[in-house]
Amino acid sequence: MRMSERGLLLVVSGPSGSGKTTVLTRLMQDRDDVFFSVSSTTRTPRPGERDGTDYNFVCAEKFEEELDAGHFLEWAEFAGNLYGTPAAPVLEAINLGKVVILDIEVRGALQVKEKYPDAVLIYLWTGSFEELERRLRRRGTEREEVLRRRLEIAMEEYKAIGEYKYKVLNYEVEEACRALNSIIVAERCLIK
Repeated sequence: MRMSERGLLLVVSGPSGSGKTTVLTRLMQDRDDVFFSVSSTTRTPRPGERDGTDYNFVCAEKFEEELDAGHFLEWAEFAGNLYGTPAAPVLEAINLGKVVILDIEVRGALQVKEKYPDAVLIYLWTGSFEELERRLRRRGTEREEVLRRRLEIAMEEYKAIGEYKYKVLNYEVEEACRALNSIIVAERCLIK
């Protein structure tokens, strides 16, 4: 990163199963200027997830304390759990010229855009609801009723796609990463 490059806030949303974690992990392997914001959540860790790396896993009481203290850039309830983005590390990384990436759901993305109008909203999509369902079933981490609820939420959230600046189709991870890299280059070239 050159010192003249300005910080950039990318907000990446997409339904559970769209490949956000896979694509963003691959993107961060290619770039040394990325800061991935670790969200806080009250949900139970999935197999292989690590506290402080994938999420800050906290109890509901701790989350409420942080929320009451105004420490979140955004927060939302999703599928019965609370999620929030700690504001301080995000703003610090932007001030250092980093590309900050938030992996958050639609309501949270719109909260961020309201508080930080320069945020670039990107929607990662599978191309169809049938493909989304196939991916969720293949993952095998949710009971049938949870999977159905995730699909309902995805259908509802997809209606907000017009609020996003970009839609990136994730048919293939490398292609989706190239699209995200192109967005970063384009956004950093904008004249403000």
